[in-house]
Amino acid sequence: MSHYYDTHDLARFSEIGAHCPELSEKFFAWYQAVFRPGALTSREKALIALGVAHAIQCPYCIDAYSKSALEHGADVEQMTESVHVAAAIRGGASLVHGLQMRNQTDKLSM
Repeated sequence: MSHYYDTHDLARFSEIGAHCPELSEKFFAWYQAVFRPGALTSREKALIALGVAHAIQCPYCIDAYSKSALEHGADVEQMTESVHVAAAIRGGASLVHGLQMRNQTDKLSM
């Protein structure tokens, strides 16, 4: 069975710059700088990235940051909590937009 998502593509990510190397180099330099330890540890950054990966539903990112979180010392309980935090934020954002719907229906119902 063929799938749209090919797990082997994650390892090919660097190829994305083949036709625009100058922008690719800038992106990868910035990306590497973002993930260096700073005010947040590499573990904390990996957990944030894992939560975001779930919120944006990127299977490549989920694979990459599951691995990264484990490599930086996170455990499955922490990773699962990260996913729940992302789900709560995403769910809350959907619900709060219900006020936009209510504002619109109030305006149209007048």
